[in-house]
Amino acid sequence: MKKLFLALVCITLITPIAAWAMYKPMRVLAPDWVDGVMCVSSEICIENKSQLKKAKGLYEEALYDVSNIVGAFHKNPRVTFCSTEKCYRSFGFKKASATNVGTSGIVVSPRGWAVSYLRHEMIHHRQSEEFGVLSSLFKPEWLIEGMAYSLSGDPRKQLSERWQKAREKFDAWLKSVGRDNLWKEAKKI
Repeated sequence: MKKLFLALVCITLITPIAAWAMYKPMRVLAPDWVDGVMCVSSEICIENKSQLKKAKGLYEEALYDVSNIVGAFHKNPRVTFCSTEKCYRSFGFKKASATNVGTSGIVVSPRGWAVSYLRHEMIHHRQSEEFGVLSSLFKPEWLIEGMAYSLSGDPRKQLSERWQKAREKFDAWLKSVGRDNLWKEAKKI
């Protein structure tokens, strides 16, 4: 019995450490544990403190815009602003300009320091709040990505075919249900 208890204690202690090491997106839960990243508040973490003023400006503008577009956040998202690709990759991300991980956090790459990218990821955060993190995974792509591309004010008139179709389908759907019914109707899908 004592050996079983010790084994369970070891597993309990080792599991979070192993998850941290093997599943890098989990690092959004404690971004200041990532080498070179410091959290200056519960909402903003940054790799290069000299860029804090710019990061705060982007955060505040995106938060204000998204709150007005899709409603107030239940809990404001935490955003980690990376100024190097090494920092962004340390969270397990490579290609995207920014990435949202449910309601746990957003990581912005050095390529993603633009308000439209941050609005896009904050919309994904709101989707996770409204639908639930797991349910969001099963919603159609046109709803999830279409909403984010459309309502973020993405400045590109033409996206890649996949995202353009998602945005167009979302826009048509939103026109049919009305913006006031956005979440109510989206939850039915």
